Amino acid sequence: QPMLVESGGGSVQTGGSLRLSCGESKYALRQRWVGWFRQGPGKEREGVAAIYVGGTGIYYADSVKGRFTISQDTSEKMVYLQMNSLKPEDTAMYYCAATIMGTTLGSWLQPDGTFWGQGTQVTVSS
Repeated sequence: QPMLVESGGGSVQTGGSLRLSCGESKYALRQRWVGWFRQGPGKEREGVAAIYVGGTGIYYADSVKGRFTISQDTSEKMVYLQMNSLKPEDTAMYYCAATIMGTTLGSWLQPDGTFWGQGTQVTVSS
């Protein structure tokens, strides 16, 4: 099973940018949906963005469309989330999540049988 390692995150002011990274050191993440969930204080967990590694499938939550961009690198071991025009409501703990191979976006959104990273804090101040 993949061992997901996250980096990035931090504290920025409204309108700022951050980039999150999620990767697996040994194995490619090909044929998996990989992305981020977030959970802010007093809020439910939300699937933010996901990408089908090695394919063309991409998902964004309505709350981040036009501001966040998810991408993969050519090694298919790293996935990135570029977060621009950050708002205070983006403040949350962000967790990288990957599905088993060959499954659907629906499974990622459930989440069902998902592997998780350790999480990274994103704080946006007004």
